[in-house]
Amino acid sequence: MRDWTVIQEWYVRDELPIRLGGLAANLARIKSFSSPTANREAVEGLIDENKFLIEWTAPEADIDTAAELVELQIQLAVWQRSWASIWADTVQRMQVAEQSRIWSERVLDMSGLLQ
Repeated sequence: MRDWTVIQEWYVRDELPIRLGGLAANLARIKSFSSPTANREAVEGLIDENKFLIEWTAPEADIDTAAELVELQIQLAVWQRSWASIWADTVQRMQVAEQSRIWSERVLDMSGLLQ
């Protein structure tokens, strides 16, 4: 089991744009890890981790960014709740992968790191 307290202490040291960039990178990993079926646990772990990253980031974001992050957190929870059936169905798994890619791009844009 992960020590989320230690991870949180490390994560919140970064400025908000860096944290958003890390979240975007994790979402991109969901996309890239979704093709081989052997990565189920890794993707499930990323989903769980992203929910924590959002929890630690949203309170410091502006209201619009925070609202989008909460929307993403809800989406992650929905996926997590049905994860066994999503992973077993290639079509659903690829839909999650594509949605993760879209979210990754949105979060990266919110970070302002590419400007």
